[in-house]
Amino acid sequence: MTTPNRSAVIGLGSMGYGIAQSCLAAGHTTYGFDIAQAQMTRFVAEGGAPGALADIAPDLDAVLVVVLNAAQTEAVLFGPDGVVPKMREGSVVVACATVPPEFAKDMEARCQTHGVHYLDAPISGGSAKAAQGALSVMAAGTPAAFAAARPVLDATATTVFELGDQAGPGSAMKAVNQLLAGVHIATMAEALTFGMTQGVDPAQFVEVISKCAGSSWMLENRAPHIVAGDYTPHSSVNIWPKDLGIVLDIAKSANFSAPVTAAALQQFIAAAGMGLGGEDDAAVAKVYARNAGLTLPGEST
Repeated sequence: MTTPNRSAVIGLGSMGYGIAQSCLAAGHTTYGFDIAQAQMTRFVAEGGAPGALADIAPDLDAVLVVVLNAAQTEAVLFGPDGVVPKMREGSVVVACATVPPEFAKDMEARCQTHGVHYLDAPISGGSAKAAQGALSVMAAGTPAAFAAARPVLDATATTVFELGDQAGPGSAMKAVNQLLAGVHIATMAEALTFGMTQGVDPAQFVEVISKCAGSSWMLENRAPHIVAGDYTPHSSVNIWPKDLGIVLDIAKSANFSAPVTAAALQQFIAAAGMGLGGEDDAAVAKVYARNAGLTLPGEST
């Protein structure tokens, strides 16, 4: 049991909801906020604390921001109803979205003008590990920010990488991770559908390749979704144009060529263009299947 505190999770999507559940399970007084009222109602029914963010913000120890991107993060923190000016000195923002490192540095500086700590803390592990309190966190911030965030880090993560004493390195490492993760999903889809052209059944593909050198965590996690024909989103297609776009923006600023990332990005853009943006990111396989005239499991011929 961690030291109880008062925390708010802003963004109750697949990851944020699990994070809120983990904070609650650890004994924290936990508030959950989202643009979807149904998610907030559900969380209160499970034991989440009720209250308006503007009213409870001065009493919070930590605000965990688990939204989609930099624009949403900035709106939550400093928009017309921004939470940071309402927070007490010494409290902490734990920012979990995938954002450019320079943006994280800017948010840290702006939080510090209000006496609020900022932890650059992108997350990895998926919705299941979020609900289990078993995430990996790529974190960077001042020692005081780490200390203030420790109760919620203990509640939500099994591995916290301390990557630097100011914001930026956490987001840089997340960009590296997302490059690999996005490429691995697209490559998995390409390999699975290529196998189908050679008579390799998708279930057999998973059975064999997951035990061979060509495997990856993403292959083992996402390929079974294709085999089951179940594209219920654990992480959606729409995540990847954003995240791989961030990677390429960072690469451009560094004069670094990332052609494999660019190729993977185009496949996710194509999937979104097919109307698959809200489906599980394994649905990128449908791009390959359509182009090759293949029928994936669960699809009608």
